[in-house]
Amino acid sequence: MRKSVFGLDENIAAMLAYLGIFVTGIIILILERENKTVRFAALQSTIFFIGAGVLSTVVGWLMFFISWVPFLGGLVSGLITGAISLGIFLMWIYLSYTAYKGEKYKIPVLGDIVEQQIEK
Repeated sequence: MRKSVFGLDENIAAMLAYLGIFVTGIIILILERENKTVRFAALQSTIFFIGAGVLSTVVGWLMFFISWVPFLGGLVSGLITGAISLGIFLMWIYLSYTAYKGEKYKIPVLGDIVEQQIEK
């Protein structure tokens, strides 16, 4: 197995890019210059988790206003917010796990964009 600039196996470095959400993604992206698999994981992690944060914030604000609707507003708001949070959490676990296994999982659409950027 190939090594990363950190002296770690490629799969461990890629997994670390996901584990610390966008923070470790940015750090690894800055420091890793050679290993394209690790750079891919770092850039995909960074973009996915920043996007997820923006989505959560926007939906949270929208749900705040929906929650004021009598009777069902609070229920609908909680269900939608919870579903998005659960989806992000499950994706985080899945991305970390597949990276640890040495697999390169490309998030639909985002993965192709990231791959094009890494190849440049």
